[in-house]
Amino acid sequence: MNTTETGTARQTAAQQVADQMAEAAQAWLDALDPGQRAVATGGAPSADAGSDAERRTWFYTPTDHGGLTLGAQRPAQQRLAHRLVASGLSTAGYVTAATIVGLDNVLDQVEGWSVDWGRERGRDPGLYYLRVFGEPGGAAPWGWRFGGHHVSLNNLVLDGAVRAVTPLFFGADPASSPLLGPAPLRPLAGAEDLARELVRSLDAAQAGQAILLDRAPSDIVGGNRAYLSDGDQVIHLRDIWRGQFTDPGLLERVTRMGDGAELASGYDAADHDRIALTSAPKGLPAAGLDAGQREMLRALLGTYLGRVPDGLAPELDDAALDAVHLAWAGPTGAGQPLYYRLQGPRLLIEYDNTQRQANHAHSVWRDPAADFGYDALGAHLAVHHL
Repeated sequence: MNTTETGTARQTAAQQVADQMAEAAQAWLDALDPGQRAVATGGAPSADAGSDAERRTWFYTPTDHGGLTLGAQRPAQQRLAHRLVASGLSTAGYVTAATIVGLDNVLDQVEGWSVDWGRERGRDPGLYYLRVFGEPGGAAPWGWRFGGHHVSLNNLVLDGAVRAVTPLFFGADPASSPLLGPAPLRPLAGAEDLARELVRSLDAAQAGQAILLDRAPSDIVGGNRAYLSDGDQVIHLRDIWRGQFTDPGLLERVTRMGDGAELASGYDAADHDRIALTSAPKGLPAAGLDAGQREMLRALLGTYLGRVPDGLAPELDDAALDAVHLAWAGPTGAGQPLYYRLQGPRLLIEYDNTQRQANHAHSVWRDPAADFGYDALGAHLAVHHL
C-alpha cells in the first residue's frame, strides 16, 4: 500500500470509529436523567487552554477523575457507558481496561479490605468516571474521557474523525495475581516481558547506550502532566490527585507512601537529572538494533499502539522506527524493579513496575506534540474562525 492509500485508509478508519463513538456517546447521554447528564457532560473542546483545562486534566490515581461514575448509573446505563469505552479501544484494549477495573476488587483483598481514601470504599470498581465534552457527531469538536484507578482514556473527534487518543494510560496493581492453573493474571505482561527480552538481547555497546541507570525511578517520569517539557522529573504521589487532601490523616498517608517509594528507588538529584524527560530522546536508537531486535521493538510498540482500533495509531515505517529510542533504568532480571521509555517523533511511551515490591505497574502512551488533540484544534480554529 502506497502513502496515499495508507493515508486514505487511516482517514476512513478515523471516520468510522468516530461514527461509532458518536452513536455510543449519544445513546449513553440519552439514557441519563437530567441530574446525571449535568455531571456527565462538559464544555466543547477548544484550542484555548484555559477554557479547555478540565478536558486536559487527567489522573491515574484513585481520585476524582471528573464525570459520572459507573457506580452512579443503573445497569443499563453502565452497559451503554462500557459500549462507549469499547468504541475507543481494540478488543484486546477493552479486555485489558475491563480487567484493570476489576483489579480494584483484588487490590482491596491484598490490602486487607482496609483502605478507605476518605470514602466508604477506597478500592471501588464503581469509581470510574465518564464524561462527554461537547455534542457528539457533526464537524464541531467533541470528545470523551474515561478514567479511574489505573485507567485514563482521552479522545478527541474533529470534522467527523478521531484526531487524538492520547494520553492513554493502563496500570495494574497487583501487576501479577494468582489464578487457578499455572499462569498468573498479568494485564500488562506483554509490555513488560517484551521490553525485558529486548534489553537483555543487547550487546555491551548497545546496553551502554540504552541503560541510563541501574536503579528504576518510583514512577513514570511524565506523571499526569497535561503538557510535557524538557527537564520534567518524577512527581510526588500526593500531587497526582485532584485538589488537596482536606483530611490531615489522608495527606500524611499519601505523603508517607510517596516518600517511601522515593526512598526505595535510591535516587538522588543526579539520578533524577539523568532520567528526566528531554525533547531529544535518550537511550539507544532503533537504527542501532539488528533485524531481530527491531522485530522485538515492533512487538513491544504493538502492546501500546494496539490498544486502539486499527487505523488510529501511527504506522511506523522503517525510517520512523529508526528514530525511536529505547531508554532503560533498573536491573533486567524477572521480578525486579524496572523502568523504560520509548521515545521518537510524536511518541513517548513510559513503563514502570517498581512499587509494591515490583508488583504495581504503570504504562502510558503519549504524543508530546499533540496530546488531547490541541494541534488539531488549533488548525481547526485557524480554518474555521480566522
